[in-house]
Amino acid sequence: MKINISNLENKLKIKIKNISLYTEALTHKSANIEKNNEKLEFLGDRVIGLILSKKLYDLYPNENEGILDKRFSKLVNKKTCCNIGWLMGLQNFIILSDTKKKITRKDEKILSDACEALIGAVYIDKGFNFAIEFVEKLWKSHLNSSNVTILDPKTRLQEYSLKKFKKLPIYKLLNSKGPRHNPTFKISVSIYESKEFFGMGKSIQKAEQNGAYKLLKNIKID
Repeated sequence: MKINISNLENKLKIKIKNISLYTEALTHKSANIEKNNEKLEFLGDRVIGLILSKKLYDLYPNENEGILDKRFSKLVNKKTCCNIGWLMGLQNFIILSDTKKKITRKDEKILSDACEALIGAVYIDKGFNFAIEFVEKLWKSHLNSSNVTILDPKTRLQEYSLKKFKKLPIYKLLNSKGPRHNPTFKISVSIYESKEFFGMGKSIQKAEQNGAYKLLKNIKID
């Protein structure tokens, strides 16, 4: 199978110099075990990562590394790359083996890999400055909607503790001070093999959030 380069150029709105690069970028390993898009996918993944991380750095100068990383992960995951590949129409150009079924939107890995490989080909063929404009245009709507859910300290601590130790954090109510209508609560919180951290608040919930925040800060979890 050969790619209709004229149709591909019209779809991508670019003028292709090196036709063989794009043919390789759109060749699935089922069609050619030796010369396929795996190496260009490797390159494209890094090109996309550099362009989008710099874009996020510029767009959100006041956000910390943890939040930027969450935004970045949403932009470069397989699902997003698959959606972009589909919107580019790559499903109509990918070269498969004769026995391979027609590509549908459920073929996430094939589309995602082709999308990354294509970016690798654009980078080699057209240069980095062109690749920056190309990627930013393709990812524009995703960049504009790259919101992340910011979890509260208790939830983040619970997720961390369960993932790392398969155990829940331990909270203990130590005391409450002040009048009944306006008490201040003190709690302790710890996770597996950690020391206790203390939190204060006008409710038990707020005290627990305060303690969880201190523990997370101590173990450098944003």
